[in-house]
Amino acid sequence: MNLETEKLGFYRYSSPQTFYPLAGKMLPWFWVVATLFGIAGLWVSFFVAPTDATQGEAYRIIFVHVPASWMSMFIYIVMAAWAGIGLALGTRLSGMMAQALAPTGALMAALSLLTGSLWGRPMWGTWWIWDARLSSELILFFLYVGFIALQAAIDDPRRADKAGAILALVGVVNVPIIYFSVIWWNSLHQGSSVSLTRSPSMAQTMFAGMILMALCFWMYSIAVSLMRVRAIIVERERNSEWIRAEVKYAVE
Repeated sequence: MNLETEKLGFYRYSSPQTFYPLAGKMLPWFWVVATLFGIAGLWVSFFVAPTDATQGEAYRIIFVHVPASWMSMFIYIVMAAWAGIGLALGTRLSGMMAQALAPTGALMAALSLLTGSLWGRPMWGTWWIWDARLSSELILFFLYVGFIALQAAIDDPRRADKAGAILALVGVVNVPIIYFSVIWWNSLHQGSSVSLTRSPSMAQTMFAGMILMALCFWMYSIAVSLMRVRAIIVERERNSEWIRAEVKYAVE
């Protein structure tokens, strides 16, 4: 197989018609992997990892809070990338992927804010402070909600994709602000316990539990986004012969 043939084989999945059945085949695998990582992560996080010497048992909320925070930022970058590709190349599937990712990203941002508040109450004595990281994470949540609302407000899907893409690309600047906020500003929020440039500042079992939960959240995000993009494809392509055939086959 030459390089040109491989490229054609890859690009053929950029069409909703070819991606729809592929997504259906991948879905069960991601659900299974997400479940396995979730079971392992919960076991290590809540039954194997030791009690923190300073924060006691309350620290265990990090096994949900930190992965949710990571995913809220990562999903936004991926969503903006898909939206940007759709804006630049006019590919239909790109806009659909961005639309499918947005609700999951909003969920992760909301979960990050909620668990952060629950963690902050015993640590800081308050549910909320206008800390740089918390405030920028709240802005990220509003960006997700704004993206979803903007697309819902425009009837024409192609125009909705373009408008959403512009908002998503502008909002990308907020992601590095979230990540570096504890370095750039005087913040009550603790610094990152995990870094690419140094060893994690926590026990190995704590680190293992956090990574397992992060992988669970990652696989879950892929699975639910694939489910959603299939629903979006059916909605947008409902007048196409191939989608009618797919739906008829699924019913039978």
